[in-house]
Amino acid sequence: MSDPSLPASPAWFRFAREGAAALGAVDASGDEVRWFDLGPLDVVALLHTGALNQQDLSDRIARASVMPRPARFLSPVPRGGKILCLAKNYVKHAREFGAEAPSEPIFFAKLPDTLVAHGDDVVIPHWLETRVDHEAELGLVLGFADPEQRGRKNLTEAQAPAVVAGYTLINDVTARKLQGQDRDQKYPWLRAKALDTFCPAGPFVVPADAIDASDLRLIMRVNGEVRQDARTSAMVFAIPQALQAMARCTTLRPGDLIAMGTPEGVSPVVPGDQMEVEIEGLGILRNPVVKELAP
Repeated sequence: MSDPSLPASPAWFRFAREGAAALGAVDASGDEVRWFDLGPLDVVALLHTGALNQQDLSDRIARASVMPRPARFLSPVPRGGKILCLAKNYVKHAREFGAEAPSEPIFFAKLPDTLVAHGDDVVIPHWLETRVDHEAELGLVLGFADPEQRGRKNLTEAQAPAVVAGYTLINDVTARKLQGQDRDQKYPWLRAKALDTFCPAGPFVVPADAIDASDLRLIMRVNGEVRQDARTSAMVFAIPQALQAMARCTTLRPGDLIAMGTPEGVSPVVPGDQMEVEIEGLGILRNPVVKELAP
């Protein structure tokens, strides 16, 4: 039986080696799991060339040295790119908060310092005493060869899939009560989504041409208990529609992350909890919840 914590097809990841970032790959598709050191490569630079598709990754694995499972993963891309997230992209999730799905894609941003890796702590600020929720989501890692410019804008739905380099896992952690308070005051609710460490992502990225992400099972567990369980086919807006809407407003660039929205079942987490996002074929993202000590 395959290990659900590992991707079903060869995938890439970033890891820490002697204090520096390196690129690795894992192949769990055969009888044994094999880990590969692809070298101290700049992932964003590779994504700018259209690299890390299925064939390119296979070629790199063939030339790579074998290594043990890394002790520490890094986020799929380094901090600095955009993190854009779909809101209310599952009908039942919208309804669990008394709303209906929107008539067009609605998206918001998370700030770069929200981004943390598999295994890293999600840290609730010392001053925040109200509800914090998990949100399991399918993540897109953008990447494409674009010799004329460093990004893409005004995409059609037909063009949009070509800017997706791969799929990963994201947990859009949200300060839910704070979000509601800001909404009631007609304030923007950026801070509820943008607290440091509130965007775990990874650990693996499966090339977009290696898997069909349109109907994958997505599960969130907290301390082993299933809280969310849905399929990506239930999304209101599919990947091409979401990217087309985003590209009308902002330039999409290699290394950007897109979170495709969360299904119903969001619920509170507290310090000491262990969150676990599982997406069929992509693996498992685990992060503990801790409380920041007061300064």
